[in-house]
Amino acid sequence: MCLYRKKECVAMLLAGGQGSRLYSLTEATAKPAIPYGGKYRLIDFALSNCANSGLDTVGVLTQYRPQELNAYIGNGQPWDLDSNDGGVFILPPYMTSRAGEWYKGSANSVYQNIDFVERFSPDYVIVLGCDNIYKMDYSLMLDQHKKKGSTVTIAVTDVTYEEAKGFGVIGTGEDDRIAFFEEKPEQPRSTLASMGLYVFTWPALREYLIRDENNPASANDFGKSIIPAMMADGVPMHVHRFPGYWRDVGTVESLWEANMDLLGEDGLSFGEESDSLRIYTRNLLDAPHYLAPTAEVSNCILGGECEIYGAVEDSVVFNGAMVEEGAVVRHSVLFPNTRVKRGATVEYALVGDSAVVAPGARVGAPPDESAAAQPPKITLIAPGATVAVTP
Repeated sequence: MCLYRKKECVAMLLAGGQGSRLYSLTEATAKPAIPYGGKYRLIDFALSNCANSGLDTVGVLTQYRPQELNAYIGNGQPWDLDSNDGGVFILPPYMTSRAGEWYKGSANSVYQNIDFVERFSPDYVIVLGCDNIYKMDYSLMLDQHKKKGSTVTIAVTDVTYEEAKGFGVIGTGEDDRIAFFEEKPEQPRSTLASMGLYVFTWPALREYLIRDENNPASANDFGKSIIPAMMADGVPMHVHRFPGYWRDVGTVESLWEANMDLLGEDGLSFGEESDSLRIYTRNLLDAPHYLAPTAEVSNCILGGECEIYGAVEDSVVFNGAMVEEGAVVRHSVLFPNTRVKRGATVEYALVGDSAVVAPGARVGAPPDESAAAQPPKITLIAPGATVAVTP
């Protein structure tokens, strides 16, 4: 007897990447568990979007440093993904009676879990990453996929020419059918970037995954292997244009920028009761933040249990962080449990979890006014580090 009810669509979240361009922030934890916005983790967006889209069966493919991420996800209850008829499933690499190996790439991670997907006999599978910040109803993309009879639909967004060099770039023809796909081109022919979010017709994807696994020269990656193979075969492929806010968080600079966006008019909004695409998170039941009589706070997001005695401007401060009297923090992100001691200054920086900025120390610097057109240089302080005064 089958233990699982058939699902029209199953979501597979690619959460196993190391995120090496975030340097010390991901030395001890998986990239999707990185904090964001004073309260959230990066994976909150993928899980919340799935729940808000009516997708109640979600596989999370983990690999690198998964302990914190696994504990954070738990049984999926904060995202309403704890039902008996579906739910969230943690899917690490595993041994079989014949062999076992690490995930070799994004496509291989789904290939190794074909049996999991087959339990639910889905017609469609949504594959997405967990390091993007956005709010989206995936059901609209799935509806388009079905109406156009696509084998794969790729979510896309407009980016700048320079940004396009870091993404899979897509050109379209009539009816938004995909005309070409180029992975991270040096000279992009389009600024329409793949969001790393795909809807596949499952029987077709299953066939391509098996074929890809049997190719020893394959990179076992969706962008480098599966999508080009489908392009070569001429299967129906379309884009789904996403007009809303979307930020890829793959570098220290982009993580800082995404946090700063929340302080302006262009970032995401959170928490409105009428918002059908709310972002949910695991509630840590923190006490309220505290602003001392000496505190000076302007245009900030403050997490629970943070304590502000000094001056904080245009910054995001996470739960448990403390800024002592006489300290100054500007245009920065203080991760959980950080300490900025008396007389210290922090500017244009990401200060990692439990790091300490010693009394009188200086971290970061404002941008050079003569290079106004250039993005600011962001200083990263490793989790647990102590920044002392330079003699």
